[in-house]
Amino acid sequence: MTCAASSSARRESYASRRCSSGMGRVVYTGSADVMVVDAPDMGFNMVELAQSYHELEKCTKDILSIIKPTEDDWNKRLHAIQEIVNSVHLVGYLGDAAVKPFGSFVSNLYAKSGDLDVSVELPNKYGFPTSKETKQDVLNELMMALQIEGVARDVNFIPTARVPVLQYVSNHFGISCDISIDNYPGQIKSKVLYWINTIDERFGDMVLLVKEWAKAQNINDPKNGTLNSYSLCLLVLFHFQTCKPAILPPMKEIYDVSITEGSGRFNENSLDQICVENIAKFRRQNIGQRNQSSLSHLLATFFEKFCHIGTYSSDHLISTYTGEMKRNLYWMARSYCLFVEDPFQRPENAARTVDMLELRRISRAFTRAKDMISSDRGSDRNELLSLLCTPEVGSKLGARATADRYTNPAMSPQQHRFTELMEYLTADLHRNQYDQRARGSTGSRPVRSGRQAAKPYQSQQLNCPQM
Repeated sequence: MTCAASSSARRESYASRRCSSGMGRVVYTGSADVMVVDAPDMGFNMVELAQSYHELEKCTKDILSIIKPTEDDWNKRLHAIQEIVNSVHLVGYLGDAAVKPFGSFVSNLYAKSGDLDVSVELPNKYGFPTSKETKQDVLNELMMALQIEGVARDVNFIPTARVPVLQYVSNHFGISCDISIDNYPGQIKSKVLYWINTIDERFGDMVLLVKEWAKAQNINDPKNGTLNSYSLCLLVLFHFQTCKPAILPPMKEIYDVSITEGSGRFNENSLDQICVENIAKFRRQNIGQRNQSSLSHLLATFFEKFCHIGTYSSDHLISTYTGEMKRNLYWMARSYCLFVEDPFQRPENAARTVDMLELRRISRAFTRAKDMISSDRGSDRNELLSLLCTPEVGSKLGARATADRYTNPAMSPQQHRFTELMEYLTADLHRNQYDQRARGSTGSRPVRSGRQAAKPYQSQQLNCPQM
């Protein structure tokens, strides 16, 4: 199901509209093909929301105290990596292969319960890209070695994935591991995000909080049409780029590169040097302009910023490469419901797994969070914990279980999707009937010539503040 919409209608809806909350505005500039995002006044509603923010700040700190990894969690991952090294050596022709972690572990954006991503680098003296068939064969051999060693349980080999991957849980350490072959793009992304994370510690905390909230709302599951962790990380990055003053720079100012799936080995020392120099330059340019917002305020404005994410359409993309929302000129844009540009692999879409049914639920999750946090009556601790963290984490903080559509165990993911499908089909039916009336037709009978047709249906206006 594609998500294309009328470009003219979209342009009208984006044109110089003041947001309903008064927190910012979005301006479409046709000549530059860029949506200029005005960030909000950083003091928005602070008087009315002071009490709510105080409780939110306490909840975020408590949640982080549970989900942030300890030294023991770090060591467990190192041991899990060593298990893979030992298993690789059991496969005779892999004796010279290197085992390198990447992903959130390397970028230091991982939670206690997070997966461990590992790339096995094959000897390649000629520098040719490793074929997908070779990667599949190596992973199959490695899977047998891990099982022989008694290392792995819950093994899931996905050879036909875009990047073939071997997934399992370490028997000894209980860590979920994903192994791929020659995943140089993943290593580059992880290392750059590590350096981004050193600019401001609030970024790493926000990524952990947003991922925990997304898990609690069941919208962090790409297999079922929602957001993957990487796209959530990019949304947080975009938020930090578009605050006033900006907390983080556009990615092109830190490490301007476009990599492909077939990219080979890279010079890690050179990457580090480039990032360090560009970060120092960013800091010099922003002396005396540091954004002083609390973590709770950044989290609240994050939900406010993306509460209408369902209306963005594939005609526009969220670009952390340039730090702006802009017209989507990529040829494959119309096949996606939501486009979050991968700053390292343009024009790849980091949110390509999102489908229309789940996008509606994602949008409602953002809106629900925004409404609860900005409620005039305020939110108590139990409500906030039920919103922001999974029952497992909430129980450790004394939260009482709540029965809502996101955390209710009585409703399975399949039932959620069926409910979403019925809602979508019902809305789509009414919309189609309205479109037919607007065109002067009910499907078979023409409208009388002297009668004025109804205004054509227009998609919901983008009403998103503080971009």
